[in-house]
Amino acid sequence: MNIATEGAYEPWNLTLPGGKISGFEPELMDYLCAKMKLQCKITVQNWDGMIASLNAGKFDVLMDAIVITDDRKQVMDFSIPYAQTPANFVAQDAALLPGKTGAANAITLSADPKAIHDAIEPLRQALKGKTIGIASGIIYTKFIDENFKDVATIREYNTSADAILDLQSGRIDAIFDDVTFLDSIMSKPENKGLAYTGPQIKGPIWGDGEGLGFRKSDPELKAKFDAALKEAIADGTVKKLSEKWFKVDLTPKS
Repeated sequence: MNIATEGAYEPWNLTLPGGKISGFEPELMDYLCAKMKLQCKITVQNWDGMIASLNAGKFDVLMDAIVITDDRKQVMDFSIPYAQTPANFVAQDAALLPGKTGAANAITLSADPKAIHDAIEPLRQALKGKTIGIASGIIYTKFIDENFKDVATIREYNTSADAILDLQSGRIDAIFDDVTFLDSIMSKPENKGLAYTGPQIKGPIWGDGEGLGFRKSDPELKAKFDAALKEAIADGTVKKLSEKWFKVDLTPKS
């Protein structure tokens, strides 16, 4: 069983100095494969070629903090979700955007355009003339393009880690990404100059949560992983690994 992951989106998945793949998802995959008695190999693959490689038969499963959305369901199938996470802006200046940060002050959004516009208008005004960095092809890319490109310059990157480097150097003013990824990045000494700015954004706007990706021609494989994931959620494995890697329980709420 060949599993593809980015290996660079910590703490979901990361590559250790010796080349070993680690993180929340690889440890969860170890549990799932043992439960199903499958021999699994995890291979690093850039996100931008991952779905095409899956459908070409190079990989059997995708595992890369992939948010389940209606658009993505058109090209592949998903497992049940194993996590749900919010997103946030990060900048060198915590006062760049209005509003308090943190989960207690999060904005919950659906896909309703008017509700989105009304909720983020203060953020749009604060980002006028600024440059926002975002990784290409992730769930947040469309949100940033649709809601900020008329007031700010949008710069896309191959990976979120590349966007972080430009933010550190001052080439961009802010980035927008998953809070779990940002928490991990900002805990490193070299990123101590970065700070959350503005409120967290969560809710149905980000789809159904993170899930594994499968070819549409592999319903039996999907069913096996769904059954194993249900066990991992029921027996507390997902909660345990989530708290280990994210310091919070991201188990989907049914």
